[in-house]
Amino acid sequence: MPLAARLIPCLDVAAGRVVKGTRFVDLVDAGDPVELASRYAADGADEIVILDIAATREARPAMVDLIRRAARTLDVPLAVGGGVRTYDDAAVFLDAGADKVSLNSGALHDPALIGRVAEKLGSQSVVIAIDAAHVDDGWQVHAVSGTEATARDARDWAAEAVERGAGEVLLTSIDRDGTRSGYDTELTRAVADRVAVPVIASGGAGSVSDVVEVLTAGGAQAALLASLLHLGITTIPALKAALAERGVAIRQPAPAVSPEEVAAWIG
Repeated sequence: MPLAARLIPCLDVAAGRVVKGTRFVDLVDAGDPVELASRYAADGADEIVILDIAATREARPAMVDLIRRAARTLDVPLAVGGGVRTYDDAAVFLDAGADKVSLNSGALHDPALIGRVAEKLGSQSVVIAIDAAHVDDGWQVHAVSGTEATARDARDWAAEAVERGAGEVLLTSIDRDGTRSGYDTELTRAVADRVAVPVIASGGAGSVSDVVEVLTAGGAQAALLASLLHLGITTIPALKAALAERGVAIRQPAPAVSPEEVAAWIG
């Protein structure tokens, strides 16, 4: 039996505020991270992801105090990332209350980091975050918040990371990020077909139909949500109601919404 789908709001944080941009640039303020995390959890989010997008560029760990404050308010799993270069960096986040740690640039620089963290914290606590852009007949992995191209292909890197101990893949399409033009389902399916762990699709959600597509045809087990929620385009209750209506198994019910509200969000 397939796993029930998860809806996961993503809070990209810079200078203590949630920001959102397009293709990783042109960032605008979207609110306070703890307030947004609490609101989305109350709305029925299955998990929350907080990513300190400036930590790697500034060569520092993510903001532990922010993680601690967010964890105290949440009753759903919390995944955090940003600037994780060592096992100690990862352990600090879990000690602060996070349930999972996201590895990205640090793992690209030192792939053995994945195994060191997984061995001590468990694979269920390790998420490999992959930022990828379409190049020729594949997808090129980028590091440092999408600013540095690497020689790695997203499919091969996902497979290697899982073999080293990652328990989930958080897969972001740089080409689709913030565009609201739909997830890159081809990319998501290509990676999902290579790994035996859940794939979280990220980048490009613009409608309920986009979420349904990536959770079915795209092979993702979870959908990351940012602009759709931050800009008030839809809500988690409306998304869950629409998913259930279209036969997609959801992990937990959200607060009830009327059929008229669902129809309005779907458009």
